Amino acid sequence: MGETNWYVVTGAPSSGKTTLVRELERLGYRVVHEVARDFIEAQMEQGRTLEEIRADKRSFETYILNAKVAIEATLPQDEVIVFDRAIPDSIAYFEAAGLDKTEAVEKSPLNRYRKVFLLDRLPYKADHARIEDKEIAMKLDEGLEQSYKMLGYDVMRIGVMSIQERVEIVVREIEKDHTNGEFGVGSAECGDVLKP
Repeated sequence: MGETNWYVVTGAPSSGKTTLVRELERLGYRVVHEVARDFIEAQMEQGRTLEEIRADKRSFETYILNAKVAIEATLPQDEVIVFDRAIPDSIAYFEAAGLDKTEAVEKSPLNRYRKVFLLDRLPYKADHARIEDKEIAMKLDEGLEQSYKMLGYDVMRIGVMSIQERVEIVVREIEKDHTNGEFGVGSAECGDVLKP
């Protein structure tokens, strides 16, 4: 297992992950966007429907899991990187799809993340890349927390609040871990945070 300086932002569909990660990227953090969303959007650009893309649940979830493993294998473990979902998220997604989660469980300990942030759910909104309903979103919220805890992580829940407040919490936690001058600690304003 490789110890890393990587941070995970996770949460059920419609929890605000993508918005938070994009804001962290705007502030200069290196991020890895959600693999499933990127894959779905690329497939839709080729003319496939969401239903077609996700028709074979096992193939879809296995592809996403293996893509995450491949991406993480190429990244420097000592660099501060923020992930919009990481490998262990696949445990909850396999489970929610009614699939055997063994492969996801076996691949999840490949890297050890520095910290895991789990965002509480916001009011549910469907979008072009999301098929989960409110019931599945609730199941995923619980499953994601259980998946990371099963792997020995202390999951830090971030409640429903403004995007700015959520960003400030994540930035403060990252900076707390890196007080040795690895990167600057800006002022109390998130916009002043220096690039990692």
